Amino acid sequence: MAVHSLVDVNARKNLDLRPGDTVRVYQKIEEKGKTRLQAFEGLVLARKHGVEAGATFTVRRVSSGVGVEKVFPLYSPMIDKIEITKRTRVRRAKLYYIREKVAREARRQLRRTRMMGAAVPEETVSDTVEESTPAEPVAVGKEEKAE
Repeated sequence: MAVHSLVDVNARKNLDLRPGDTVRVYQKIEEKGKTRLQAFEGLVLARKHGVEAGATFTVRRVSSGVGVEKVFPLYSPMIDKIEITKRTRVRRAKLYYIREKVAREARRQLRRTRMMGAAVPEETVSDTVEESTPAEPVAVGKEEKAE
C-alpha cells in the first residue's frame, strides 16, 4: 500500500538548507476555516536530524527589537515552501552564539546612544543660549545711555 504525502519529500530532502542561510518559510495558518500563508524570514541557526522524518531547522529573526526563534519540521505539510534568499559561509554547525552576540551588540548600541545623547543636548543648549542672548550689544547700549 503506497502512502501519499502532501509534501514533496524529495524536493525537501534535496533542499540544501544549512546554518547561516537566510530563508523565507511560508507557513499555512488556519483562521476561521480559511488557510492563509504567513512568511517568516530569518537566519537558520541549526539543522537537526539530517534528512530523516523528524528533521527540523531553527530560524531566528529580530521582530520589532525582540529576537524570535521558530523550530520548523522539515517535512511538515503546514509548510508551503522554503526559499533560500541568501547564503553565508559559516564555520560552525550550530549558530546559537548569535543570540548572545546580538544582545551584546544591542547593549553596546544603547550605551553608545546614551553617551552621545547626554553630550549632544548640552552642546546644543549652550549654543542656542549664546546665540539668543547677545552680550556685547546690550552692554554697549547701556554704556551709551549712561554717558
